[in-house]
Amino acid sequence: MDQKTFPKPDSKAGLQHFDVVIVGAGIAGVGSAYHMQTRAPGRSFVLFETKATFGGTWDTHRYPGVRSDSDLHTFGYEFKPWRGVPIATGPEILSYMGEVIEENDIARHIRYRTTVRSASWSSAEGLWTLEVENLETGETYGVTTGFLWMCQGYYNHQKEHMPTWPGLSDFKGPVVHPQHWPKDLDYKGKRVVVIGSGATAATLIPALAEEAAHVVMLQRSPTYFAYGRNVNDLAETLRELEIPEEWTHHIVRKQILKTGAEMRKRNAGRPDAVKEEILGLVRQVLDEETVAKHFTPSYPVWRQRLAFIPNGDLFQAIKSGKASVVTDHIERFEADGIVLKSGEKVQADIVIAATGFDLSVLGDIAFEVDGEPLNFADTITYRGMMFTGLPNLAWVFGYFRASWTLRADLMGEFVPRLLNHMAGKQARKVTVALRPEDEGMQLGPWVDPEDFNPGYLTRSMHLMPKSGDKPEWRHTQSYWDEKDAFPAIDLDGAEFVYER
Repeated sequence: MDQKTFPKPDSKAGLQHFDVVIVGAGIAGVGSAYHMQTRAPGRSFVLFETKATFGGTWDTHRYPGVRSDSDLHTFGYEFKPWRGVPIATGPEILSYMGEVIEENDIARHIRYRTTVRSASWSSAEGLWTLEVENLETGETYGVTTGFLWMCQGYYNHQKEHMPTWPGLSDFKGPVVHPQHWPKDLDYKGKRVVVIGSGATAATLIPALAEEAAHVVMLQRSPTYFAYGRNVNDLAETLRELEIPEEWTHHIVRKQILKTGAEMRKRNAGRPDAVKEEILGLVRQVLDEETVAKHFTPSYPVWRQRLAFIPNGDLFQAIKSGKASVVTDHIERFEADGIVLKSGEKVQADIVIAATGFDLSVLGDIAFEVDGEPLNFADTITYRGMMFTGLPNLAWVFGYFRASWTLRADLMGEFVPRLLNHMAGKQARKVTVALRPEDEGMQLGPWVDPEDFNPGYLTRSMHLMPKSGDKPEWRHTQSYWDEKDAFPAIDLDGAEFVYER
C-alpha cells in the first residue's frame, strides 16, 4: 500500500509522529522492525529500547554459560539462516541479531536508553500519545503514533523474582540472582548452591562446576529436561553437500517443526510413552535412583517448558561428582548454609537464586484509553496478540512449547497486513470485539493452569487478560495450528471493528 493512501493524523504541536512505535529491541523487536521494512514499506517507525544496546534477554542475562533452551534453527528468524550449532550461547545470539540489524539498516530506527512511561489513546484523534523518557538526560517528551507494536517481552528486566526465605539475612555469603550477575563474583573453589530447577539452573550448574568446589542443585520438585547432542545431523549433511544456507535453514526448520508436531501428537495420545522416552535418555547417564528421585516430575510432560540439555552437560556434571541434586523444601538460611524441611543442611559459600522472573504486563507502562486508566485484566485476548477495548495495539507474546521467535515471525506477517488493510479502508482505528456468536462465551484465565503453569504466570495471572473457549479468543500455544490460522485471518471478520 502506497504511503500516500495511509491516513495522516491531525498535527499535535511539538510532538514527533511515527506511524508505528515498536517497544523493545530484543529478539521480537528487531524481527518486527525487519517485517515493517519489508511488508509495510514507506511507513515511519521507531524502536524505543530501555537498555543501552539491543538484545533484550540476551543482554540482561550474562551469567556463566548463558545459552538458549530452544534450537536456533527455529529460535532464529525465518528470514535469516542460522549457521551454528542448535543450542547457542548468549554472545552468539547477540552476534546473530547484530548481523540482522546491520544487514537491514535497522540501527537508525532504534533509540537506546529510552523508555515509554505512559501511553494515552484518543479516539477523537485516532492516535496514541506517549510520554517518553531519555534515561541518559532525564528529559521527557511526547511522541504520537498510529499503532503500538509491543515487543518488550514478558518479564521485568530490572526486577527479578526473589523469594523471602526465613533467615536469609543470616547467611554470610553472597546471594545472587542470575538476572543481575556480578562481574566480580568469585566462585572458584567455593561451595555453591543453585536454588531452582529450570533452564537457568540447568545452564548454570555445569558452567559453575568447572571451577567451583562443588555445586548443589536445590529444587522443590523435579523438572523434565530433553537431552541430546548439540548438533543437527540433517543440517550437517546438507552443508556437506554444499546446499545453500538459505535452503538448509528452511529445510531444517521444517524438519524440527515436523518432529515437534509428531511429539505433540504422541504426547496427546500416549503421554506415558513420551514421559518414558524423555526419562530413558536421562537414564543413559544417571542411575535409576537419581532419575526416579530428582528427574521424574509429578506433572505431565509440557505442563511446564521442556528445556534442552545439550550433550547432557548437566547430567554429566552430576555423574562426575562435581555437582549433585537435593530435592527438598527450604526451612531457613543459616550463616553457612541452608537447613531443609527434612532436617538436612546444605553447606554453602555462595547461593544462586535461579528462582524465575517477575512478570511484566505490557512493559508496566501506564495505559489509558479515552481518559480512562486501562485495567488489562478486564480485557479479553484475541489470539493472544490483541485485546478488546485496546485500539491499535499488538503484543508479541511467544510460545511456551516452541521457540518464542516463531510467533514473532507470524505476527511479523500479521501486523503489517493489518496496517495495510487499515490503509485501504482509510481507517485510523481498529479494535477487536466479541461477535454476536460469542455472546455468553465462557471466560477463563490467560492460560489454563491445568495446561501450563510456570511460577511467573501463576503468580501474576490476575494481571493478565481473560481468554475465551474458542481459538480466536485464546493464546492456543500451538504454532502448528497458528502457522496456518494466522495467514488465513479474515481482516474483515466481525471481530475487527474499524473507524475512520
